[in-house]
Amino acid sequence: MGRPAAMTRIGEKRIHEVRTRGGNKKFRALRLDSGNFSWGTEVCTRKVRVLDVVYNASNNELVRTKTLVKGAVVLVDAHPFKSWYESHYGTKIGIKKGQPVAEEEEKKQSSHVLRKLAMRQKGRTLEEGIDHQMASGRLFAKITSRPGQSGRCDGAILEGPELAFYQKQLKK
Repeated sequence: MGRPAAMTRIGEKRIHEVRTRGGNKKFRALRLDSGNFSWGTEVCTRKVRVLDVVYNASNNELVRTKTLVKGAVVLVDAHPFKSWYESHYGTKIGIKKGQPVAEEEEKKQSSHVLRKLAMRQKGRTLEEGIDHQMASGRLFAKITSRPGQSGRCDGAILEGPELAFYQKQLKK
């Protein structure tokens, strides 16, 4: 029994409200184009555009039809995370090797801001896989919410061994 699946796709935001048992409500996302994605190691969450579905462990048909479900691996826009990282640490990232770097004018910063950026630089490490993705402007992310139930498409940026695993799966 029950209702038909929402089969949430990528597109202009379209959400229906569904009345459930006890007068409660669920939000059926029929189409979504963005969501909140979290970058775990940097403790940074940004609303970003979902660009494409690239992998789904349960069914390849969901990849072909670009259906957003929990556990699907998607490509998201890297720009909000890149601009946050560059302002937080004061360094440029995602620069392709061999590409000429455009010199920018030094912004006047107070000594307090310069000390703060220097302190942040001490413990800073950026995984090579993330840096490479930043250069392309797209990040791999995994959806952790249930778009057909909650009406949202939230998730986490893939990094570390999990990123390596899904990159290996995509090469097959």
